[in-house]
Amino acid sequence: MQLGYSFRLYPNGPQRSALARAFGCARVVFNDALRTREDARAAGLPFVPSGELSKALTAAKKTPERAWLAEVSSVVLQQSLRDLDTAYRNFFDGLKGKRPRMGAPRFKSRKDNRHSIRFTANAGWKIMPGGKLRLPKIGDVAVKWSRSLASAPSTVTVVKDAAGRYFASFIVETDPVTDLDRMPATDAVVGIDLGLSHFAILSDGTKITSPRFLRRAEKRLRKAQRDLSRKAKGSANRDKARIRVARAHGRVADARREFHHQLSTKIIRENQAVAVEDLSVKGLARTRMAKSVHDAGWSQFVAMLEYKAARYGRTLVKAGRFEPTSQVCSQCGVKDGPKLLNVREWTCGACGAVLDRDINAAVNVATAAGLAVTACRAQVRRALVPAQREEAGTHPRPQPVITGRQTGISVL
Repeated sequence: MQLGYSFRLYPNGPQRSALARAFGCARVVFNDALRTREDARAAGLPFVPSGELSKALTAAKKTPERAWLAEVSSVVLQQSLRDLDTAYRNFFDGLKGKRPRMGAPRFKSRKDNRHSIRFTANAGWKIMPGGKLRLPKIGDVAVKWSRSLASAPSTVTVVKDAAGRYFASFIVETDPVTDLDRMPATDAVVGIDLGLSHFAILSDGTKITSPRFLRRAEKRLRKAQRDLSRKAKGSANRDKARIRVARAHGRVADARREFHHQLSTKIIRENQAVAVEDLSVKGLARTRMAKSVHDAGWSQFVAMLEYKAARYGRTLVKAGRFEPTSQVCSQCGVKDGPKLLNVREWTCGACGAVLDRDINAAVNVATAAGLAVTACRAQVRRALVPAQREEAGTHPRPQPVITGRQTGISVL
């Protein structure tokens, strides 16, 4: 599996100028190639292939208007063309239904808050014995190494974010055997119900309180954004205020990402199979709970569970988003109908079990995903109950019998 290892860079003044030059050249090459293809499309001509764009780039370096492109590494410019090809490929795959739809490639602006360049193995970059990162035509840049690389990296991407911070992202290939040995053997199975008051509720009864990083930082963000709005446009003070706002948002995003990493690693380490609900985050983000939904970051958390499960030999299953997990009794399987959000505990009318809404939903998430779990680690057996009046004449899906914690994965 390929993973990205990101580390903080600390370039000096001349190196920052060289990086700014490289960012600008990569942006110009991207925009020139995009303009060439858009002009061809408007004229009704065939799609311009990558080979012709590469030849045009080589010819442009010899002209007085684009002679300064030779001041940066040629690999950076060629990778900018590859980025344009990737953008077009994603756009066309979205039209064909192979991936979610996305817009056509757009021109990059020098006023963008995020810039990046990429060096492949043939660019001649390397990690020096002293720990610095040597980049062609930039120099030896200081790196804050927080961990060792799993293997020799194939590419490095230098990123400058909106807060003015520099990062180096290395693409490395992990060893599957070593990854499997890092996690202890377990046969535990868990279902996860994601929420807002509690970020995650596990089927064993564990509730993880939502940190609400954005809500806690709102006062500081409000002051920083108010100071930004009072600065004159185009002034140096406005640019400084913008960086302060970006740094405040960056601290929130970093704290949220760290929380997701720690929790997802803990869940993957302790369980062999994990079930989550396939939530429609885009739909929930259109409601009055939009800020809280974005603050929770469910999509990022589920993505971390997904790649960590694949890396460490665990199983991740997603339950359907239309499963009535909050309406079905996890003990007897009777559907009791929808309930208001303020109903956090209810009693099943069929078996009389007192159910916690969130824990019951977590157990049902695992059951709907095909995993056999127990509620709060207690033995639960689905009882035979008569069909409800409104369900008479239907053929409901048979429910599995659950007797304590199962050691495997049972398919419904």
